[in-house]
Amino acid sequence: MSVNEEIVSDLVANKIEFVTSVPCKQLAGVIDTIEACPEIFHIPSNKEDEGMGLCAGAFMGGKRPAIIMQNTAIGVTINTLATLIQFYRMPLPMLISYRGELGEPVACQVEMAVHTKALLAQFNIPTYHFHHQDDVNELDAILKHTFMCNKPVAILTDASFWKEC
Repeated sequence: MSVNEEIVSDLVANKIEFVTSVPCKQLAGVIDTIEACPEIFHIPSNKEDEGMGLCAGAFMGGKRPAIIMQNTAIGVTINTLATLIQFYRMPLPMLISYRGELGEPVACQVEMAVHTKALLAQFNIPTYHFHHQDDVNELDAILKHTFMCNKPVAILTDASFWKEC
């Protein structure tokens, strides 16, 4: 099973029925696999904060949501995370491509990487960093945790993680 299939399998096993995504080259395989999965309703978003709003609506409608995005947009989501997702204690798995780390080919991506973990920590959002393909084995427990405690969680996947795919 590919890492993309493992990720989607864990989403389905944890009853995640709604996923929104913003285009990302590193996460394209996961997005394609979700798009082909009949158990998950996938809708693309124009912006990450808009996607979080869609996830909030899905949650309020009784669905378990997740969002797929890049870390370069964490700054755009701060208000939505604090005043919607966290205030209303919504569980939200965020599968995030962690651009700007070692192996990043685009220099402008580095600036947000410097701030990503600090911003997530400032908001007390549990953060897990996947460096290697077998780190995906932790995803099931991470998803269970976020729905148990009704909190958002960030799963950062860096270039070295995707390079192995």
